[in-house]
Amino acid sequence: MSNKNNEEPVYVNKQGLRLDGRKVDETRKIKITSGVLPRADGSCYLEWGQNKIIAGVYGPREALPAHTQDPTKANVNFVYRMASFSVPDRKNPKPGRRDIEISKVCGEAFEKTIFLEKFPNAVIDIYVEILDSNAGSRVAAITAASVALADAGIPMRDMVAAVAVGKAGGHILVDLNKDEEDASDAVDMPMAILPSTEEIVLLQMDGVITKDEWTKAIDLGLKACKKVYELQKNALKEKYIQAESSKENKVE
Repeated sequence: MSNKNNEEPVYVNKQGLRLDGRKVDETRKIKITSGVLPRADGSCYLEWGQNKIIAGVYGPREALPAHTQDPTKANVNFVYRMASFSVPDRKNPKPGRRDIEISKVCGEAFEKTIFLEKFPNAVIDIYVEILDSNAGSRVAAITAASVALADAGIPMRDMVAAVAVGKAGGHILVDLNKDEEDASDAVDMPMAILPSTEEIVLLQMDGVITKDEWTKAIDLGLKACKKVYELQKNALKEKYIQAESSKENKVE
């Protein structure tokens, strides 16, 4: 994406548009479908830009082996994995440090919203498989997992909505793509919230920004998360609308 003088591209032009035509506060196209795995208690398929993700939830069920049980609450077992073919260079199927780290922070985010105390000595398994990855896969994984949890009927304070904000070419942007993540001044800041209260349940940052940039990034992130939240709710509603329509057709 560099010009002939090896200078960085203009990440936001004079019209306020980015390299892929989006505005600074605009996410890539997001498509969410709930209830896609009949053998899971709850599931979701999500496309976010080029990212393609499937999530399945199982439980609550008895935590085994017994020494993993907590008599005061359920455990959350969040497993994030990238398929070997999800990136241009084949990924080792063995979980790497990044997979383990993302699994940990995502699981901790959901511990803030699930009513775990209702299920002592139990475990809630959340499996997320990245089929195709292209920047922002962890926030897409959280978004899909949240819909799968709701599809499974797991009681929660709220769904978790997530988005990445960051910096490229001196501009604060929502939902950075791969080219923007490769900018020389790139900053990547994935965040996840409970939209009804704006409580932040996950916040990470790779890079350095000023106090003013931080304030702007948080504001843009909150607004973008709420837009994702509406898509999550619509995906759950659509499942039941389609089910009701199918029943009516059978009756006719």
